Amino acid sequence: MGNVMLDFIPKFEQSERIAHLAARNRELALSGKRNLGGWGGAKTGSSLGDHACWIHIGPFPHLDDLPSNKNGYEMSGESWAADYAFLLDHTPPAIHPHERIVGEIYWEMHMLRRYKWGDTGDEVAALTAEAEALGAYGTTSLHTCPDLMIGLTQGYSGVLERVRASKAKYERLDNERKVSYLRGLEAICLSCMRYIQKYADLAERLAADSADPEERRRFMQISECCNHIATEPPRDYYEAVQWMYFAILFDRTVGHGNGYGSIDAYLIKFYQKSMADGSLTRDDAREYVAEMYMKLRGHFFCMGGRNADGSDATNEMSWVALEAYDLVGDYNNLGVMWHSDMDEDFYAYTCDVLARHGESIPVLANYDMMYESELRSGIPHGHAWTVAYSGCQWFCIPGREHCDQDCNSFIAINPMRRAMARAIKDNAGDFETLFGYFREEATVTAKALQAYKRAHDEYLGDLWPEMFTSLMSHGPIERGLDMVAPRGVDYQYTSVNVLGIPNVADSFYAIKKLVYEKNLYTLAQVEDAVASNWAGNEAMRLRFYNEDKYGNDIEEVDAVYVRVCEAIRSALEGLYNQKGQPFRPSLFHFQGHLTPEKHGATPDGRRAEDYLAHGVNPTKGVNVRGLLPTANSLSSVKGNKFQGSPLQVDIQPKFFDGKEEIWEYIRNFSVAYFKRGGVQINLHIMDLSKLADAIEHPEKPEYQNIIVRVTGYASRFISLPRSYQEEFVARHNYDSI
Repeated sequence: MGNVMLDFIPKFEQSERIAHLAARNRELALSGKRNLGGWGGAKTGSSLGDHACWIHIGPFPHLDDLPSNKNGYEMSGESWAADYAFLLDHTPPAIHPHERIVGEIYWEMHMLRRYKWGDTGDEVAALTAEAEALGAYGTTSLHTCPDLMIGLTQGYSGVLERVRASKAKYERLDNERKVSYLRGLEAICLSCMRYIQKYADLAERLAADSADPEERRRFMQISECCNHIATEPPRDYYEAVQWMYFAILFDRTVGHGNGYGSIDAYLIKFYQKSMADGSLTRDDAREYVAEMYMKLRGHFFCMGGRNADGSDATNEMSWVALEAYDLVGDYNNLGVMWHSDMDEDFYAYTCDVLARHGESIPVLANYDMMYESELRSGIPHGHAWTVAYSGCQWFCIPGREHCDQDCNSFIAINPMRRAMARAIKDNAGDFETLFGYFREEATVTAKALQAYKRAHDEYLGDLWPEMFTSLMSHGPIERGLDMVAPRGVDYQYTSVNVLGIPNVADSFYAIKKLVYEKNLYTLAQVEDAVASNWAGNEAMRLRFYNEDKYGNDIEEVDAVYVRVCEAIRSALEGLYNQKGQPFRPSLFHFQGHLTPEKHGATPDGRRAEDYLAHGVNPTKGVNVRGLLPTANSLSSVKGNKFQGSPLQVDIQPKFFDGKEEIWEYIRNFSVAYFKRGGVQINLHIMDLSKLADAIEHPEKPEYQNIIVRVTGYASRFISLPRSYQEEFVARHNYDSI
């Protein structure tokens, strides 16, 4: 069979404690108890794989007594908060053997409380149907980035004091709507404090019952920590890591997939203090973060970037945070934010970790492009410099931006089809007329998305508020508004994932050549052939398929790709959401390429059953010139105009046979790509054809811990649904960098 991956060369030896925790972590994943997708996990076919921090122990046993079920549902923040507090209060504490970082969740709010639109439902449903028919859809219940430094410096008592002061102000001003919302924030803050206190009390009881002195010390350490951070800000590094873990659990209980900012910036002062006073060793610092990673699973942290003065933000905690992943492997969604002035040794270590693990961890992101994108959107430098890689392909200003990412979609194929139909009807005689129709139809799709989102967003602060995230954001408490409500936070752009750009670009290029320049077919013939999935037109299909394709560094083809991107960007950026801020396109789509049958065949020669392009990576099989030309094609569009555009790189291990210092290849390639304006690289080193064996034989030991980046997130390969596995092994496996 041969190796699927490079032989893993560990840099750090796991302690007995970490080895035990890692074994438990793998068992939870392989058993399906941490599969994201509902209680049924992968068996239901709805799982996204091993991608959750909650542990399946069965349905919530107190569902009938949930306040919205027992006392009646109300579409309000206060009602939502009552359900949330009830859930935390009825989540039992558990401290497992060898743990020092504690806390578990077993249910998320979306499992208990459901959307109920009330009188607004018919309006939203009608706009949803209209938008979907035109190639647009979306929800708004997830994906932003809190600023955990708020809680790390204020503690829950400080946050609660601010909530109560704001509530008193709006009571005096007789603004009951804001008072009601702040009562909800107060209830959530108090429930978080009670939840942590449960762990302090449990650890104290376990310490009293233990006859083992070492175990007793561990329990007392946990109890002392939780007793303090239940109300006050952490005093040292250990307490800070534990505080962060609890905060992310509280945020994740909502049921979304937020990012969490720069872990090195959050922890550096705690690390320095604890190292200086002798209460912490480098090994313990690494282990505490590694333990948090294993419990959190696929939640996004980043490191690196720049400070406000433009200097390199890399610090000693950047090393510790990356070493923690290196220690345990497995998966997490870490990102390193590169820039041209970054500590060269740290970036070398980043590339070394990526090479040795081969699992697209960490993601490599271009800080300067993300920063410039935020500036371009109108965010001033004073906030824009804090930008953080926060998930999949997106980035965010922690605690100040609700970017509404991942679940808003623009299907580029739909306006292309309408443009073709108009050109046929009008007997358009040239390509420029056809493309002009596409620009117009792209605006039609964008306006349909705008109408739907405006109706949805009008009620979002009451329907599905982000209340814990709001506690850790700048503005919601003092304004008495949830961060998703208009002006809840300063920046509320609507980010839109775009599906099918390479397919549309290749389609337009093939039409330009075969219809308008060579006159081999009419546009009506193309429309008919595509509508029938090329039935009876195989020779014609091959002509369209064999035309030059995007991804091969061909200037004329890439120029069409750039025009398609710019047409969609222009259509979206010209519109404003219900909060008065513009839509922003992202050259990525979370899952849409996995369901090609929904979109039919396309004039690039693709059959309806063949996968669409993954984000703006070339359609599988058409990039025949290698990785460097593909990278050049992707970077032909300026990355600072968009909200992310990841380059997916899957390299066969055999390329590195006999080569030393593999990390140098990754460093040189990534730096060259970023200097051309590329934004993000997801890089695997594994033989996808050999990995296909894992689909049929997941029980083999060598497949148990292979991690892959599915779309924007990482997961254990054998925990994925079969359709996801098959798409992954069908990707282009490059022979070389």
